[in-house]
Amino acid sequence: MTDSAPPSARVRVDAQRNRTRLIEVARSAFAAGTHPTAAPVSLDAIAREAGVGIGTLYRHFPTRETLIEAVYRTELDGVLAQASVLLRDHDPVAALRSWMDAYAAFVTTKRGMAESLRSLLQAGTITSAQTRQRVTDTIQAFLDAGVQAGSLRADVRADDIAASLVGVFLATPDPAQSDQAGRMLDLLVAGIRSDHCRLGVAPDLRFLVLAAGSASSLARILRAALTSSSGRLSISRSTAS
Repeated sequence: MTDSAPPSARVRVDAQRNRTRLIEVARSAFAAGTHPTAAPVSLDAIAREAGVGIGTLYRHFPTRETLIEAVYRTELDGVLAQASVLLRDHDPVAALRSWMDAYAAFVTTKRGMAESLRSLLQAGTITSAQTRQRVTDTIQAFLDAGVQAGSLRADVRADDIAASLVGVFLATPDPAQSDQAGRMLDLLVAGIRSDHCRLGVAPDLRFLVLAAGSASSLARILRAALTSSSGRLSISRSTAS
């Protein structure tokens, strides 16, 4: 924006910059708020960190819920948009695994906004069905690319992967469990690779199937990841079910 721009245009640019900054700060604050010892996130603190007055925050977001809705929609759009970039720059397996990490970060942010998100869902402002469909469609893009490349199994359903991701994140809600969540995601990807029988999987991770035993899709895919052609790391169906 040049100095010759009309004042109204400069105001619009400044307003958009403030809005973007508020969303960025709020996202970080809500993500940090998932830690057990974290204090509740206040709008005053968000405004201070963003470098604006509380009045500016309320002009953009009249209620806490409108701010949370903006953060949620921005984060969801961002994580879904990463799919095309990752598929452009990486092979489908690596792209999918990287995207899962990005999606995990999105889920972490959601946990810090859980109470207000429930209100938005109850009001119909945000619909879980629409979000689920968008996530499933994104996963399908990875699967299609992987099948075409010969690196992912053709019999895997995108909705099973989506359900499995939910199982992983439900089983690892504490930020201190992020390493475990990463290992579970590794297992999930190993289970859907077309060459998964040739992959080595650490036997001490077998207990993760049991931890997610209530999520049938996750248990089924993890069981595939933990089964080698020689049966070295196999888990019986009765144990994992």
